[in-house]
Amino acid sequence: MGMERVNFAGGSAWEGVVGYSRAVKVGDVIEVSGTVAVDVEGKTVGVDDPYAQTRFIIEKIGKVLEDAGASLQDIVRTRMFVTQIHRWQEYGKAHGEFFSLIRPSTSMIGVKELIDPAFLIEIEATAVINRG
Repeated sequence: MGMERVNFAGGSAWEGVVGYSRAVKVGDVIEVSGTVAVDVEGKTVGVDDPYAQTRFIIEKIGKVLEDAGASLQDIVRTRMFVTQIHRWQEYGKAHGEFFSLIRPSTSMIGVKELIDPAFLIEIEATAVINRG
């Protein structure tokens, strides 16, 4: 018998259309889907503000991790897809405010565009629950 798989929905209309979950937990590993700065009303947070969008997204990732029995402390990898790589310091400052002590492996990748032109960054995360 394999490890149990649990899917966590985020309430986005895109989840059913595209066929994905906000996060998937298998054993002690949680994979969080690409997350953008959209609030519960579907509005973009931090328009033209890479720092604000990054902070909002990491907080949003933290919430789904809590639902899955984990926290930001358990993140071992983040991947940041950014549309304005020349503003890397703004994305990086926000990431560093959460992760300067946790120090996950990470990537910041410049991309041409995301689903909505207002999205400046999309972040994926991998967490491993530390039971030690």
